[in-house]
Formats: sequence, structure tokens, C-alpha cells
Amino acid sequence: MPKKRSGGGLTTTQQAAKFLGVAALAGAVLAGIALPAAGALGLAAKGTVEGFDEIPSNLKTPPLSQRTKILDNEGGTIATVYSRDRTVVPLKDISPYMQDAIVAIEDSRFYEHGAVDLKGILRAMNRNVQEGGASQGASTLTQQYVKNVFVEEAGDDPEKVAEATQQTMGRKVRELKYAIQVEEELGKKKILENYLNITFFGQQAYGIEAASMRYFSKHAKDLKVEEAAMLAGLVQSPTRYDPVNDAEEATKRRNTVLRRMASVGSISQAEADKAIATPIKLSVSKPNSGCITAVSGAGFFCDYVRKTILTDPAFGKTEDERAKLWNLGGLTIKTTLSPRAQKAADVAATSKVYKDDKVAASVVQVQPGTGKILSMAQSRPYGLDQKKNETVLNLGVNNKMGGSTYGFQVGSTFKPITAAAALEKGISPAESYSTDWKISLPLNSFRTCAGSPTGSSNWDLQNELETEKGSWDMTSALGKSINTYFAKLEQKAGLCETVEMAKKVGYERGDSKEIEENASITLGGEVSTPLSMASVYATFANRGTYCTPVALESITDPNGKKLGVPQTKCSRAMSEKTADTISQMLKGVVEDGTGTLAGLTDRDNAGKTGTTNDRLDAWFVGYTPNLSTAVWVGDDIGEKTTKMYDITIGGQYYDKVCGGCLPGPIWKTAMTGALDAGETPSFNPISVPRAKEKGKDKDKNKGRDEDNGGNGNDKPGTIGGITLPPGVIGGHGGGGRGGH
Repeated sequence: MPKKRSGGGLTTTQQAAKFLGVAALAGAVLAGIALPAAGALGLAAKGTVEGFDEIPSNLKTPPLSQRTKILDNEGGTIATVYSRDRTVVPLKDISPYMQDAIVAIEDSRFYEHGAVDLKGILRAMNRNVQEGGASQGASTLTQQYVKNVFVEEAGDDPEKVAEATQQTMGRKVRELKYAIQVEEELGKKKILENYLNITFFGQQAYGIEAASMRYFSKHAKDLKVEEAAMLAGLVQSPTRYDPVNDAEEATKRRNTVLRRMASVGSISQAEADKAIATPIKLSVSKPNSGCITAVSGAGFFCDYVRKTILTDPAFGKTEDERAKLWNLGGLTIKTTLSPRAQKAADVAATSKVYKDDKVAASVVQVQPGTGKILSMAQSRPYGLDQKKNETVLNLGVNNKMGGSTYGFQVGSTFKPITAAAALEKGISPAESYSTDWKISLPLNSFRTCAGSPTGSSNWDLQNELETEKGSWDMTSALGKSINTYFAKLEQKAGLCETVEMAKKVGYERGDSKEIEENASITLGGEVSTPLSMASVYATFANRGTYCTPVALESITDPNGKKLGVPQTKCSRAMSEKTADTISQMLKGVVEDGTGTLAGLTDRDNAGKTGTTNDRLDAWFVGYTPNLSTAVWVGDDIGEKTTKMYDITIGGQYYDKVCGGCLPGPIWKTAMTGALDAGETPSFNPISVPRAKEKGKDKDKNKGRDEDNGGNGNDKPGTIGGITLPPGVIGGHGGGGRGGH
């Protein structure tokens, strides 16, 4: 039997026939003779002889997949991501040894022949026939370059890769035609530069710069002769000659390259002998890609940036266009992330809640007036290893951007929105209501924006403690988070007005669906996300103007061209007076209300606590004039069954978790670390009308640890008599009465 190549392949006779055919075709092409019909040559594959009139522009300067750098707002690197690890460099930044080595071993007559080396074809054919195998090929560097362009374009699509590498006469003819035109338009030096930048060198390294960094931890311009020879030897078979896994085979191959360099005069025999006697000395750097490598726990923000590019029409009209931009890479993405704020948020999220706790924490910070996301941190590390308590679920954002299925009930952090709606309607902050600790309100007194009643039965709700009965105005009701007050305030202000105000200030559901018009919304029965809540409270800090959250400052492509990025859109949600009034009232929450453990002592600050039914979720959302921060703590796994009673979190025991006693201190740590001690802007001063005292029991709140009271007699799985979806990851949970 004729001898076959190791691992299968063409027989000697088949190789001879192939080379003769290619030689004949090459001669025809070189002579400028028109190619015969496909049938005459047996070129049945579609497209093999069509479209040869003009060379595609990407063959001259193909867009090569490269590393993308994601930077913080000070220019520091957050992470490096890539689909293919490649850094394109000019020929002047590639060692002359490397240039000589690749030419010597792959195409020693590169500078002497045209695109097709007929002499090389005949020599290779003769050698292979004599040796009874196929030890020598005949493709020029230019032909190899053309082939690599098509492989690069195929990306990770198996069918396209197979088409680009199929061993057919048609593909060979196509390569020949393109190679001729590439030679005419680019010249030898540019072809060599492109070839060295496109070629795969194994170990996930594409192009000579990445290969040099991978194997030797040095730039391509600094390669020594023995290092260059080793890398040049990899091109034929990156797996077989991999020095990391088989040093012996790699050494043999390197020495072959060195001898070839000496034989063609690239180096002297003495240089070759010295290099051959030198053992391969690797300094391997492992591939370092993806958001998992992000600094200061910024993996979730990094992933948010990726999702932004993959979903925002600013980066392509279609999903495929956006994916192509991301996978092609080579981008320099400057983001809004503040390294100082991110470090503070990461410390805050992980110091009070441990990665292996039953619950998790999320911290998101937004800059009022700009919408810039300054930090995004979680207690669980970013990653795929569940044994290490890693997760890629971004608890800070909505489902579309990699978050939980629904988001989380926000509890009493919603109440300031109701207060804003009431103030905008002309209701005075001095508006007071006297109630028992339990009340019942007719659902038909709450109307949707379509004018329909929300129900025909009654809504039964209650405050947390039986002692919480009496009279409150808006300020005291916010400070002590009185459910009954805000149910009656919503009744007067209007459910539709409350929902419309929520939309104006940027309140969004975690599942991106429309806000449901239920009376219980005022007590936090709707679901949202930390990013959304931070943006809502940033509206109060910005004196009533809401700005959409943004994560990108600028993007430049591999050629330094700037790409357009989404800009924040700001709109007035309420009057400055209303926002200033809310800020003044929420100052009371941190001064002597439910959020005293969160209060900052060196500057104006305001905020609101919130917990939900069965303490499945706990919140603190607050702000200064120049920073808004939302903190959530709760069950992030399974069907939200972890009730935060009698629980140890972050090494500390809690008989019951409250918004002020766990999220509050986390908020304080994040704010203190992020804010500049020398920059302490104040809220706009305003006098807030108060109701006259009516003999209220000043001790009625004694012993009240938090503002959780739920909605009274709701059954598990309901809010105000309205059935909720079943528990899901990050969803409503089984009980969700939307308390405080």
C-alpha cells in the first residue's frame, strides 16, 4: 500500500496528482488565462470559481479579533476581555529574528517568488514522491495568509471553519487568485506583518505579540533567536510542538528551524549551534481574560458593560452586529466606574455579608445629575464555581442585563415616591391622619390610570407594632415608616399619580414589565433593583431631575476612532421644592428614625429603610447631594425561602434583620469610603410644614427596631389580596406582602 501521512491524509500518488493539478492551475492563473468551466476541472463546490474579479478589502487589511480593555473613569484597567487573545503590532515591533525564522521555515524563497512558488511546488512534489510521503508542502506565506483570513472570518462557526480549511481544488484555486492580488497590492513586508499578526501559535495566543507574551512574558520585539525559532516552529502544528506540554518535541522542532535559518543564511552556523545548545526557557503567562479577572469585585459591572454593548442599538442595529463588534474586540472602553467608590462598595458588601452566607448583599452607587454608575458590588464573588460560592447573577440590575428573574420587593423604600406624588398634587407635608394600628380600606377607592377600581373587596393592612396608633404627618410617617399613613396618603394623592411619579423618577421592575397598578405599591409590593432604586433616590438628590443610568464614558476602536456611546437622558420628574422637601423629611429618617445606624455625621444625608414580608428582603437607600447608594440584602438562591429571623450573617447573629440594622451600616461604609471628606455639599434649605401635636403617645415607638409591618392579614403569596407569581430566583418570594 502507498504510505500515508501520520494521522491519515493523502497517499503519495494522490499528493503527486494534487501538486500537478495545482501547478497547472497556478500556471494558468499566473499567465492570466481565464479559468475553464467548473465542470471541466471538477470544481463542483459552489463559489469556488465565482467572484474572483475583485479582491475583498478585508484580505488587504482584515479586521482581526483583539483584546478589549475596560477602564475605570481614571483610566485604570478594570479587566481585559477577548474572544481571541491578540495584540496587533507593526513589523518594526517584531524581532528581526522572528521575521527571519518564519520565512526560513515556512517559505524560504518568500522574497524571490510571487504569490505562487512554482519552483517550490515542483520541488515539494519531487521530495514527497521520493520520500514516499508528504513531508513538505508548497503553500507560500501569502497563500497561508489568505487561508488564515478566511479562517479568521469564520470565527467559532464550525461549518465556516470547515469550509475555509477544506482540502479541495476549488479552495486552492481561490487562495491562488487572492494571493496574487494581495501580493500586487500589499507587498512583501506588509504581507509578512499581517501574517505574523493573524497566525495561531497555540495556548490561546493569536498573533506573534500575544504568543511572545504567553510563552516568554516579553514583547515580540525582544525575542532572542532561539525563542523566535521555537515560536516559528509552532505554526505547522501548535498542539504537537507545544513547549508547555511537550518540551522534547518543541526542542526538536525549534532546532529544525534554527538549522533551516543557518542553511538559508539568516544566521551563521555558529549562531545556530549556540542556540541549539540552549535549553528552552519558558516564562509562561496564563490567559487572563474576562470579567472574572476584574479588580475590586468589579466583575458584575464589567459584565454590565458587556451586556450594554450587546443590547444597546447604539452599537449595531441587530444582535449579530453588536456581537460581532464585541467579539472582534480591540476596543478601549472607558467607563463611569470610580475606583474609589468601587473599592468602598466592595469592602462594604463583603464585610457585613460573607460569600458563604445563606443570603447575599448588593451595593450600587449612582452620581446624581449625570446618571453615572460609580460602583456595583456584591457579597458573592463573580464567577462560575459554585463550590466557591461564585455567581454571575448580577443582583444589582434587571433580568435583561444579567440580573434576577423579577428583581426584589422594595418595601418602604417606595414611600418617598408616594410622598412626592402627594406633594406634586398640592397635598401639604402637614397632612395628618389618625389611625389604629390596623385599618381596612376599600379597594374601589384606588383607581388605575384607566379609571378602573383596583378591586371590590377591602384592603386590610397594619403597622408593625400594636402600639403604632395615633396621628402622623408626612415627616413623622416617613421617619417611622407608618404603613397606615401611606395607604391613606396614596388614597388621597391617587394610585395613578403615584404610579406615574414612579415612572418619572426611574422606578423600573426587575423583569422590565410595566408597573402594576396595585394599591399595595405604596408599601413596596412591586419589585425593582438596586440600580433602579439608586437612580430614583438620585432624582431627589438632584432636586427633582431624573437622569437615566449610564456605564460608558467613551469607546475607541483598534484604529483610534471614537464610537458613539449612550448618553444619559435627564428629565424633570418633580419640582425642586418637592425634591427639597423630600430630602428634608428623609433627613429625619437617619437622624432619629428607622435609619439612625446608617446616618453620616459629617454631611447632609438622607435615606429610607425597607424590609418585606417574612424579612425576605432588607434595604437601605439613601443619598447626599453628590452620591446615591442602594443596598439590598436577601435570599438570592432558589425560591427565596430564607427568612431573615434567628440568622447569622457575616459572623453576626440577628434575631430579625431590619433595613436599618444590616443594609444601613453597609450603606454607611460604602458612602464613607466613596465620598471625599473635603467635599460636603448641603441640601437646599427649606422649611417643611408640620402638623400640630394632638397628644400623641411619644413612647408608642419604643422597642420598634424597624419598619416592617407588612400589609396586615395577607395570606402567603399575596399583596393586598392580589396573588403573586410563585417564588423564583430573585423573585417575589412566597410571602411578599411588600412591607417596609
